Amino acid sequence: MTVLIVAFLIDTLIGDPKTKFHPVVLIGNFISLLEKILYCAVDGNKKKLLKGALLTTIVICSAFTVGVGIIKLIELIDLSEIGIFIEALTLSFMICPKSLAEAGREIYNLLINKDILEARRKVGWIVGRDTDKLEESEIVRATVETISENTVDGVISPLFFFVIGGLPLAIVYRAANTMDSMLGYKNEKYLYFGRASARLDDVLNYIPARLTALFFIITAVILRLNYRNSITMMRRDADKHPSPNGGYAEATVAGALNIRLGGFNSYFGKMSFREYMGEPLEVLSPRHILLTIRMMYTATILFLLTLCAFSFD
Repeated sequence: MTVLIVAFLIDTLIGDPKTKFHPVVLIGNFISLLEKILYCAVDGNKKKLLKGALLTTIVICSAFTVGVGIIKLIELIDLSEIGIFIEALTLSFMICPKSLAEAGREIYNLLINKDILEARRKVGWIVGRDTDKLEESEIVRATVETISENTVDGVISPLFFFVIGGLPLAIVYRAANTMDSMLGYKNEKYLYFGRASARLDDVLNYIPARLTALFFIITAVILRLNYRNSITMMRRDADKHPSPNGGYAEATVAGALNIRLGGFNSYFGKMSFREYMGEPLEVLSPRHILLTIRMMYTATILFLLTLCAFSFD
């Protein structure tokens, strides 16, 4: 469990380095290279599906091999402290609580200072929807949805897979999640080609998403938020999300904060509706961004403490 704690501390104190050599950036570049080699627009749907599955297999096998290679390298090092640091540093690249918090706080500060234009631009960096016409409440909604959902993808899931399979499985998860973010779109290009990566991500996040909801509920109790409503909204609304997992974090956060998430979003100029989660007992405001960040960090710390408690049992 030492590796988990050190990895979290590294991320908290330093965060993700902004470099083209970041492991997740390298994974993304590898996926893009394979896409260029394998994707062909004139292929039939079945062929696209098979090629997408091949890409997914290559990426997952490569990620696992890299993870095993790092472990083998660590085993060659005599000093255990150095080995622990290398493993923790690598794991810290697989999680991103500080990046989520920094993005949220920056948008919060812009909204507090009434710089709506810059807030629209910055929220566009963390969401896939069109943001050039969003009002304050919609910017808040987009930010809260992203932080809450990415508590699963960017924090709890990598830590969960590290616990059950060590560094190789944590890297495999990050590779699968990166593939889903790049290929898992339900549009003409990726509907079949990206289906394997999207389904893999759904399977991998199934347990962590529900664990995250549980820890969000406990967090609501600790932070004196509306924990009863968080339970109610999770039960009522989690399955309304288009993802089989995304709604568990979002609905629970919405309930705890007495807000409503979901609604109309614009993607490339085309409006779409996402089912509502939660009830609008409070008007969305910038302070809900800060509360979501606190929930993310509290849930993460609780998760780590729980893992430590079981490891020392």
